[in-house]
Amino acid sequence: MSTVQQMAPLPRRKLPLALWGSSGVMAACVLIGILAPWLVPHDPTDFVSDVAFQAPDATAWLGTDYLGRDLFSRLIDGTRLTLLMGLAATVIAHVVGDTLGLLAAARGGIVDTILCRVADVSLSLPKIIVGLVVMAALGSSITVIIVVAGLVYSASVFRIARALGRDLVTQDFVQVAQARGEGLGWILFGEIPPHVVRPLGADFAIRMSFAVLFMSGLSFLGLGVQPPLADWGGLVRENLQGLAGGSLAPLYPAAAIAVISIALNLLVDALGERSDAMVMQK
Repeated sequence: MSTVQQMAPLPRRKLPLALWGSSGVMAACVLIGILAPWLVPHDPTDFVSDVAFQAPDATAWLGTDYLGRDLFSRLIDGTRLTLLMGLAATVIAHVVGDTLGLLAAARGGIVDTILCRVADVSLSLPKIIVGLVVMAALGSSITVIIVVAGLVYSASVFRIARALGRDLVTQDFVQVAQARGEGLGWILFGEIPPHVVRPLGADFAIRMSFAVLFMSGLSFLGLGVQPPLADWGGLVRENLQGLAGGSLAPLYPAAAIAVISIALNLLVDALGERSDAMVMQK
């Protein structure tokens, strides 16, 4: 078999299916989050039954939770909270990581060394342990959770941005900009960003799935979002006892976490395969 045959891209017909499927799931989740106040049949904090873990009926479509609240309403409301928190944490991770990574690549020297050592220390610490320690010290407010999630993943983003930046600072267009007398700020935010948007955009989607899993893990351990609010991880934790009685209450939010994580990963894979296919055809 020739080298060309071995390197042939995946059949084109497979790419749109994964791309449209993952995009559709993400669009549906975002739409549910935006329309949550109008989609919930009951206030997420209202008690609709005196029976805990009641089976699904016309009043509670997915049954009730451990306090008799409508599980469907709490799941929809948790979708908005989970996605907003995941998005905000990922934005923080990329603002911090991208800026410092490109700065380290452009400046080099002692600045690069110091930032790399700080990133190494951050990457060596277990993220969930860092989260637990910070939550125990500062409390479990939504703001603290988002900032901590953003910062613990900024080191990983820093490494990617720095690697991309080091490849670009030696390119002719950067050398020309420096010869024109352009400052470091323009090189960092004017010359380099257009060339790193696609790889960093792919990392953004992957990083958001990590952030959702991280914050859901904190909530499952009881140090995340606090009642009466609940993200998906909190819904799993507070309804976990229902499994002993045959209730599916904790499985719905657990499935939602799995679906959003898989959809984000499939979206990145599909976009990457499509990009590779386009490059091979040129």
